[in-house]
Amino acid sequence: MNTPEDLAYTAEHEWIAELGDGRLKVGITDFAQDALGDVVYVDLPDTGGAFEAGAVVAEVESTKSVSEIYMPIAGTIDDTNEA
Repeated sequence: MNTPEDLAYTAEHEWIAELGDGRLKVGITDFAQDALGDVVYVDLPDTGGAFEAGAVVAEVESTKSVSEIYMPIAGTIDDTNEA
């Protein structure tokens, strides 16, 4: 499992990377991805949406379960990765 040291991590297995200019990038850890198994659907937030820390920001549906992704910090969604 890859665990880069330049990222901040939450207990819920999200990571945060600083991009500069006050912008951050958020994702889920390799551990969370492995636990999910094969992902069949991801419900991402709309750009421009504002979320409080701890709010559900996305859902990931896999062959094993549906999991909520939490906003690790308060902020506004600038962009999402549709890949």
